[in-house]
Amino acid sequence: MPVVALLVLSTLFAACSAQSAHDARGGGTPSPVPSSSLAGPSSMPLRGSGSPAAEKYRDRLPAFDKAPPAHPVTLPDGGSAAWISRVPTDQPVAFVTIDDGWVKHPEAAELLREAHVPVTLFLTVNAISDKPAYFKTLQDIGAVIEAHTITHTNLSGKSYSFQKEEICGSADQLATLYGRRPTLFRPPGGIQDATTLRAVHDCGLKAAFFWKETVNRGSVQYQEARVVQPGDVILMHFRDQFVEDFIAALKAIKAAGLTPAQLEDYFP
Repeated sequence: MPVVALLVLSTLFAACSAQSAHDARGGGTPSPVPSSSLAGPSSMPLRGSGSPAAEKYRDRLPAFDKAPPAHPVTLPDGGSAAWISRVPTDQPVAFVTIDDGWVKHPEAAELLREAHVPVTLFLTVNAISDKPAYFKTLQDIGAVIEAHTITHTNLSGKSYSFQKEEICGSADQLATLYGRRPTLFRPPGGIQDATTLRAVHDCGLKAAFFWKETVNRGSVQYQEARVVQPGDVILMHFRDQFVEDFIAALKAIKAAGLTPAQLEDYFP
C-alpha cells in the first residue's frame, strides 16, 4: 500500500479512537457545576442541569412561577418561641421541609437542582454525622439548614437543661458544619411542651414548627381538607422513597394553585 494511503488511514484511526474515548467518558456539552457558596434564603440555581438524573425526572416535576416577595410574620413577644404548623399568610405559598438525614439518597441533589424550588432541611446531628458533606452539597444548591436536635430524642417532659442542650447544641454544631447557625427548629416527631418552646427561645431560635401535611411512600396525608392551604408547612423525610415523596409534595402544591416558598423569608 502506498505510504500516503497508510498515513491517511492512520490519521483516521487515531481520530476515531479519540472520539470513542471521549464518548466513553460522557463527552459532549458538560453539565453546569453548581457554585459552592454558602446558601441562604431565596438562593436557588437555574433549572435544568442536563444530567441523566435530571432528564429522568424533568417530565415529572411541576413548574412554578417565582414565589411572591414574602410578607414577614410578626412573632409574639415573650420568653417562648412561636409554635407554627401553618404560616399566617394569605399569599399563595406553601413550604417544603425535610427532616432527619439518616438516608442519603444518591439522586436527591440532582432532583433538588432540577426542581428549582426552595426547601428547608431540619437536620439531626447524629443522623448526618457519617456524611456531613452530602448536606453541604444540598446547601450549595440552595437548601437552608435548620435544627432538629442532636439525638432525635423525644423532648416533651424532659428537664430544661436537657432540652436546651439538645436544641442549642444542635444549632451550634450545624453552624460549625455549614457556616450558618440555624434560626428555626423542629422537635422530633413534632412533640414538644412549654419547656421546649422556652428552650428554643433561649437558644436564639425564632420559631418551632409542626406541619399540616406529611408525605410518605409517594402519598400526601392531610390533616384537614384534602388540599394544601396557603401557608401550610409540608413534612417529608430523608428516606429511601425520597424521590417519590418530593415529587408528590410538589404536585400537591401545584394542584392547590400554590408556589413553594422559602420558610426563612417569613421569619427574617
